[in-house]
Amino acid sequence: MLLWCTPLLLIWIIPSRAASFCTKSDQCPIGDNLGPPPALAEARYDNTRIYQVELSNQTHVELFQKLEEASDSCSFMGHARAVGQKLTIMVTSHKVADFDDLLHSYNVSHRILNYNFQELIDENYRDVAPESTGPEQLNWKQYFPLENIYKWMEMLAQQRSEVVTMLDMGTSTQGLPIRGVRIAFGRENVTSVFVESGIHAREWIAPATATYIIDQLLNSPDPRVQEMARSHNWLIFPSVNPDGYRYTFKGDRMWRKNRALFGICRGVDLNRNFPFHWNVTGASGDPCRYDYSGPSAGSEVETQRIIKFLEDNTQTHRIRTFIALHSYSQLIMFPYGHSPKRVENYADLKAIGQLAAQRIKDLSGRVYKSGSIYETIYPSSGGSKDWAHGHLQIPITFSYELRGPPDSEQLFILSAKEIEPAASEAFASLQTIVEEAGKRGYYPIDIESTGSSS
Repeated sequence: MLLWCTPLLLIWIIPSRAASFCTKSDQCPIGDNLGPPPALAEARYDNTRIYQVELSNQTHVELFQKLEEASDSCSFMGHARAVGQKLTIMVTSHKVADFDDLLHSYNVSHRILNYNFQELIDENYRDVAPESTGPEQLNWKQYFPLENIYKWMEMLAQQRSEVVTMLDMGTSTQGLPIRGVRIAFGRENVTSVFVESGIHAREWIAPATATYIIDQLLNSPDPRVQEMARSHNWLIFPSVNPDGYRYTFKGDRMWRKNRALFGICRGVDLNRNFPFHWNVTGASGDPCRYDYSGPSAGSEVETQRIIKFLEDNTQTHRIRTFIALHSYSQLIMFPYGHSPKRVENYADLKAIGQLAAQRIKDLSGRVYKSGSIYETIYPSSGGSKDWAHGHLQIPITFSYELRGPPDSEQLFILSAKEIEPAASEAFASLQTIVEEAGKRGYYPIDIESTGSSS
């Protein structure tokens, strides 16, 4: 059987003993030792264009709302919501003429950011280190597959066993481990910083930045960084969506969700799946949409792994800071996403976020914007950072949208030459967040613990 899929992806479906369609309660078996099924084809985006349109009136807003609902050939980076909004849309080649006609028929201001998106993807794949690269060669001038990142962390745990401990949340939907590291220099009475990265598979700069943070905490010669590293324990997971991340290397570079199967479509947006005001805004109930929130709150294996890890460790490891790494748009955001309601420490988070953004501007000249998720990017619900703040009461909760800018011509396909600059500015701003939160009393000494600091 032949199936045509956007973007012009021809797939030959090979019959197997597994069911043709699977429900959430009856996942297609993949075998205990086989791992996920190999990609049978690679998604291509030849002559796919990237448009940025401006919604100048309510007619434009309604027009693009209808277009997103009706078309499987236009991929929206966000939803049409308000007059004055600028919206980025990916249009497959066979629909370019129709889309261009629509823009001119309704007098929609626009510009074309990219005429052939596949060229960017091809260049990005050339930036990937070979799988045979040894763990000692991991760097921030190339992107690295999941297995290489894990081997690098294992090497660190062996070489720096007094400081680095491997962490394992459990396995993903397709049986891959969700692994991270704990960095602890042995000081007592310290709080912990939790870093979640890679929940959206296509955002490669996020795992790369997470590994950069690990490296800096262990190896920076800067006395201020060394003091920060030792003043907290660090729990860092470079890829909490390992199935999706691996699929972006072998199947579809623009894949966002996890790889759970729902009939003819795959994937839940894990950052819409957390049980905190789940599915109230900025999410879809359609499994074929990029922001599908799942069949129920907390339904996904990966979501459940994160929830259990944090519920088990927030008190015992005194997690007072939650950081989520994403791309793109150059934002430093805090809760909430589901509502304009301000969190109890809004003023502190706003001030800390603005100082972190200023740190980046001073360092690299890049302009980052800071504010609540709702007021800064778009309404969304079921996100990990909202759950961490609202349910677990983790007070210092920030979510980064790393490079590039909101009107980026590269979208999520950030060139490898940007890895180190993007990661270094993010790390510097993280340092500001931690230092400023400390000044405001968010990291109190645990008076019930005994022993002196080393």
